[in-house]
Amino acid sequence: MSIIDLFRLDGRVVVITGASSGLGVGFAQALAEAGADVVLAARRVDRLAHTQKLVEAQGRRAVLVGADVVNPADCEEIVARATDEFGRVDALVNNAGVGSAVPATQETPQQFQDVINVNLNGSYWMAQACAKVMKPGSSIVNMSSIIGLKSLGLPQAAYSSSKAAVIGLTRDLAQQWTGRKGIRVNALAPGYFKSEMTDQMDADYLTKHVIGRILVGRLGQPDEINAALLFFLSDASGYITGVTLPIEGGLLVN
Repeated sequence: MSIIDLFRLDGRVVVITGASSGLGVGFAQALAEAGADVVLAARRVDRLAHTQKLVEAQGRRAVLVGADVVNPADCEEIVARATDEFGRVDALVNNAGVGSAVPATQETPQQFQDVINVNLNGSYWMAQACAKVMKPGSSIVNMSSIIGLKSLGLPQAAYSSSKAAVIGLTRDLAQQWTGRKGIRVNALAPGYFKSEMTDQMDADYLTKHVIGRILVGRLGQPDEINAALLFFLSDASGYITGVTLPIEGGLLVN
C-alpha cells in the first residue's frame, strides 16, 4: 500500500451527524471524494438533499436520516438505517452541535442544558449506538472546539463546558474501546473557519478579536479541516487514538 492509499476510504461507510449545513456539508463531500459512502443525519432533513447531491457527484451513495441526536432512540435509528442500507458502519463523525453566547448570570437552566444535550450527550449516544455494530479497525471522530481549550472573550459557559467535556469523553471512549473493540476514538478542536457561523459574526469583532489573534492571520479554509478529518478516519492514523487535535492557525499560543 502506498502512502497516498493510506488516506483512502474506498468502500467504507461513514455516519455524519449535523450534515445539513456548515462543516458537515464539506465533510460529506470530502469523504465521498476519498471513496466513502455516507449516512447523512440532521434535524433539518429537507436540507440534506443538497449534501446528498454533492456526495453523489463524487460517485458515492448517500442515505438521508432525519434525527435529533439528543434522543438515544434517534441515534439507534441512524445506525439501523446504515446497517440496513450498507450492512455496516465503519466510521462516525460526531459533528452535530449548537452554540450559545449568554452571560453566566443570565443563562437559564434550560439554555445551558440544551447545549449540553446536543454537544456532549448527543455525541455520547451516537458513539454508543455505532460502537455496538462497529468492527475492529473502525474510527470515531468527535468534534470539540478550540473554545474547549481556551477562552476567547465571549460569554460561552455552556458551549465551552460541553466542548471541554467532549475531549474527556474522547479520551475515555478510546481507553474503553480501542484495546477491546479495535475502535479508535479521536477529536478535532477547530478554531475559526469560514462557515455559516462566521458569516453571521460581527465583522469588526471578527477582525479585531479573532483574526488578530490567529498567527497565520486568517480564518481556516474548509479543506484544511476536511484533510484533518480524513487523516483521523483513514488508516493513515492507525496508531493514533484518544487524542484531540487543535486546528486553529496558532490561536492557542497567542
